[in-house]
Amino acid sequence: MKTIVVIPLAVLILAVAIFAAGGASRQAGAHPASAIIDNGTIQLGVWDEGHLNVPGGTPSSGEGTTDVGVRYVPSNTEATAPGCLCEGWGAADATSAATGWANEDFGAPFNLTVESFTFDADSATSVVTVGSTLRVTHDYQPSPLTPNLYQVTVTIENISGADVDLRYRRVMDWDVEPTAFSEFVTIDPGTATELLFDSNDGFASPDPLNGPSDLGSTGAFTDVGPDDHGALFDFGFGTVAPGATKQFRTYYGGAANETEALAVLAAVGAEVFSLGQPDTADGPTLGTPNTFIFAFSGVGGAPVFATPTPTPTPTATATPSPTPVPSPAATALPPTGGRPTGGSGSVPWLAVAIGALALMSGGAWLAYQRRHAR
Repeated sequence: MKTIVVIPLAVLILAVAIFAAGGASRQAGAHPASAIIDNGTIQLGVWDEGHLNVPGGTPSSGEGTTDVGVRYVPSNTEATAPGCLCEGWGAADATSAATGWANEDFGAPFNLTVESFTFDADSATSVVTVGSTLRVTHDYQPSPLTPNLYQVTVTIENISGADVDLRYRRVMDWDVEPTAFSEFVTIDPGTATELLFDSNDGFASPDPLNGPSDLGSTGAFTDVGPDDHGALFDFGFGTVAPGATKQFRTYYGGAANETEALAVLAAVGAEVFSLGQPDTADGPTLGTPNTFIFAFSGVGGAPVFATPTPTPTPTATATPSPTPVPSPAATALPPTGGRPTGGSGSVPWLAVAIGALALMSGGAWLAYQRRHAR
């Protein structure tokens, strides 16, 4: 006799929904820890594996999403969380094919073990291992040079017993509010020798061994769009010996316009960058009402923009007072009855002068009398 088990349709639908949700992404409760950090200008949502897009924030001003990826606090606009939670990273050894990665849109992180995750109000540090090959640290801190950026110091250590051919990928789908799903994207690869490939494919796998992919734009491009796309960066750091490390920096942030965003990139010496700008009237030209930023430094290139040099404050130079010209010293006449300078006689000089005058007058009078007598 056969036994027929009837599964209620509601139970079946619920099971399918749970499976689908678990396959698509891991939300609150699935991760051991996550943090929403901000410095008053930029807010980031960081998972314990070091990637972005976490739940639990306030509704954004555009799509009203409560997921936080990269937010510009002054306008409460979100740049990576609306729509798919497509932001992540991966690290690998191209020689042994050991790889590990994390991206909410691709489900549970692959081949990563969290060693530690610490955070406070404005910073977070994730340390994970990729199998027994790599240890990867993402240290999120407010940039000391500008409030418009978070700097992320990435340190990758070879914990295996053999050399590794180190690879790293970072990828994000720009969904820039107020026009999420329709933005203009710019990438400038600069002169970075460790950048292997870049494109506008923000939906690509976070696995650095997955190979190049694009949505029509690679290399250097400016204001491509409007479209729903993002940025993909693949780096190759060459041979890293056992126990050795590679360190570089990434930057996430935003600004009120493009001019301000470029000044921010110059301030930190960015070597590679992407801008995400909304599909507004002045979005691709002026970058208003907000321009979002993702950038790298320490990847083998020169800064794309000259780092501004502070203008020195002129030092006040005292005007020298003119040297007074000494007036010729007046030669004082000796007092009446005194001796002339250098004199040695005993008769007062005034008496001598009067006597001489009298003699001259007397002589003249005698001469006159003699002429008159004739």
